[in-house]
Amino acid sequence: MRYLPIGELADKARVRASTLRYWEERGLLPGARREGGRRTWPATTVRRIALIKMAQRAGFTLAEITQLPAGDATPSATRQWRDMATRKLPELDQHIAATQALRQAVADCLECGCMNFDKCVLLQTTGTTP
Repeated sequence: MRYLPIGELADKARVRASTLRYWEERGLLPGARREGGRRTWPATTVRRIALIKMAQRAGFTLAEITQLPAGDATPSATRQWRDMATRKLPELDQHIAATQALRQAVADCLECGCMNFDKCVLLQTTGTTP
């Protein structure tokens, strides 16, 4: 099995070496083996890092990502990932809806065109506090 020193792994995965050390400390990455006092990981760790980065983009917390199966393709690991992903989808749907509402608010403001924030009808409150 080929092992990559921390700098090479960081370059391949497009993350900082400090990120790798932090993820190792948090349990997201397997413990590195030491060669001459330097951390090295199996080359397969690049795939684990890709999963971590994808999960972060999807809004998973580091604590949630720690629970993801590492390099495990067993049916139970696949089921675990499916369960986590299924629970995350409603949260992502809410985020998408909120983002679309913000986009529409900006589009409405541009369409209004008044650019007078003191008198803009779109910015008038209805007497309720947000």
